[in-house]
Amino acid sequence: MAGPDDVAVTGLGLVTPGGIGVEPSWAAVQAGRSAAAHDPNLAGNPVTISCRVPGFDPEALLGGRRAHRLDRFVQLALVAAKEAMTEAGLDTETWDGARVGVVIGSAGGGAETFEAQHRVLLQENPAWVSPLLLPMHLSNMAAGQVAMEFGARGPNMVVATACASGATAIGIARDLLARDRCDIVLAGGTEALLNPVTMAGFARMGALSKRDDPGTASRPFDTDRDGFVGAEGAAMLVLERLADAKASGRRIRGRVLGYGATADAHHITSPDPDGRGVRAAIEAALQEAGATAADVRHVNAHGTSTPLNDLVEAQVLARVLPHRPLVTSTKGVTGHMMGAAGAAEAVFSMLAMERGMVPPTANTTMLDPRIDIDVVLAATPVTPGLVLSNSFGFGGQNAVLAIAGA
Repeated sequence: MAGPDDVAVTGLGLVTPGGIGVEPSWAAVQAGRSAAAHDPNLAGNPVTISCRVPGFDPEALLGGRRAHRLDRFVQLALVAAKEAMTEAGLDTETWDGARVGVVIGSAGGGAETFEAQHRVLLQENPAWVSPLLLPMHLSNMAAGQVAMEFGARGPNMVVATACASGATAIGIARDLLARDRCDIVLAGGTEALLNPVTMAGFARMGALSKRDDPGTASRPFDTDRDGFVGAEGAAMLVLERLADAKASGRRIRGRVLGYGATADAHHITSPDPDGRGVRAAIEAALQEAGATAADVRHVNAHGTSTPLNDLVEAQVLARVLPHRPLVTSTKGVTGHMMGAAGAAEAVFSMLAMERGMVPPTANTTMLDPRIDIDVVLAATPVTPGLVLSNSFGFGGQNAVLAIAGA
């Protein structure tokens, strides 16, 4: 097993409701500009607000013929992967593809394609269902397409731990590198679940904000929070061993020092009110990083803007990190990208350390009086150090990444 500082990130790629690319996405969260808007595709649904990627043209970005054969969750992943690979500057013609892995998290896979083809089945007949239904719908297709794009012939897998999927994928990538199963891993998350049936399901279970004003709907840790805003997006990272990255002279954007994963084993949607699983995941990430709670300078919280989840997370942070590091949730801007959220927030965590600035928790104006943590309400300078990036999901999934700058 390699040491606790063994894994470096040499490429970052983002496609978020804040913009296409790392810099537009970072600028949006730093400015606290909410991406939420009324979504015409959700007309007639109980909730019609979402956060979509602005100006995303898959034909222009991927080529018309190819784009039409890919579900949106794959399109998003490919664009993010291309940015990450371009930044890393890796030569796919000369690398050993058998030592390159791909791990991508997604909660729902190609749900948009499945819903569209189900309508065809009901309104037409089975003969009209597309023969591309399964190659577009299956959850593993994002990882498969990324591997085909770059000739990555090593371990290739999809991770489905609900809204913790993107963070889980990065943790598994770290393990593949630490155990010498790969030399390079492309890891992250992707999600495109803004289809009517999925969003109606979230609305019916009471998970979504019902506010009339989209721009203030997602307000993590606020006393008036009432649910999350659904979002789409993708984030991809190029990870390799620190020694290899240094030897090659590649720019190091950050380091993944530790990973903790636990299950609440409590309820299908609600967190354990005692937060035992969350606390255990934080402690496991810190232990693997060779760090203590006092080393944590910043927490990128899961912070979905749902009443119970925000409260439990905040109470755990107050107990585990009594020195009150800076806490933010970028979901006030991006909404909840579900399976992509943990990967995108890992990128935001690295950028906060790289640039010495923690982005604000957008729309939060009155902190819940039961919450006793240092929630950042305006962009705030931070001394670079250790960051915890928290991701939790239905079924009691908990994933925590311990991240540092270069």
